[in-house]
Amino acid sequence: MSPPRLSSSNGVDLLMGSDLRRPGEIHVILGPMFAGKTTALLRRVMAEANNGRSVAIIKSSKDNRYAADAVVTHDGTKFPCWALSDLSSFKLIFGADAYDKLDVIGIDEAQFFGDLYTFCIEAADLDGKSVVVAGLDGDYLRKSFGSVLDIIPLADTVTKLTARCEVCGKRAFFTLRKTNATETELVGGADIYMPVCRLHYGTNGHTFNMEAAARTVVGTSMVGSSLNLEADAVV
Repeated sequence: MSPPRLSSSNGVDLLMGSDLRRPGEIHVILGPMFAGKTTALLRRVMAEANNGRSVAIIKSSKDNRYAADAVVTHDGTKFPCWALSDLSSFKLIFGADAYDKLDVIGIDEAQFFGDLYTFCIEAADLDGKSVVVAGLDGDYLRKSFGSVLDIIPLADTVTKLTARCEVCGKRAFFTLRKTNATETELVGGADIYMPVCRLHYGTNGHTFNMEAAARTVVGTSMVGSSLNLEADAVV
């Protein structure tokens, strides 16, 4: 007698009882620029490789800042990757047999992939792959960037990283653009973007203004000094 099947909401048959495939996983790493997202992705993927699992990393072909065929962190760490314009072509380019043997798929700069949601749900739910996704959760306007936030309901884990504010040194949650360019997709590094805290994002209004930032830092220092003087006076 054949084991029973149930039909999921998207029409996929779910085999009960005898399906011994390893279940897939989705892990999402997000945050502003310079938060160490690629570093965290590489650390996780390399740990899987060291445990004997077959791994591959994909990045968007739009990201050509450091290398065309490698994922590169801001401090220079490299790992070979597949640079693609879309994720749907990965299985064909990688090869069906090689894909079947693959355990872990890392995706860097995930905000640039329009088919991120579809790829992740198929790779994890149907193919049993562990998928590690790293990308920006918001653009320079603090609006959702690409499909990264869309896959959070699919995720086993979600890690929100922070950077260090380039103005005051406190924790930075947002990405500020240094230029007046208005397009959402503008690939660049420290020459175009900087991580900032909530205070200095609001002060600068989406693009960096050194004078306004300096006034805010000085003002904050003066308030802190004033509070210390008042405390000393009370003592």
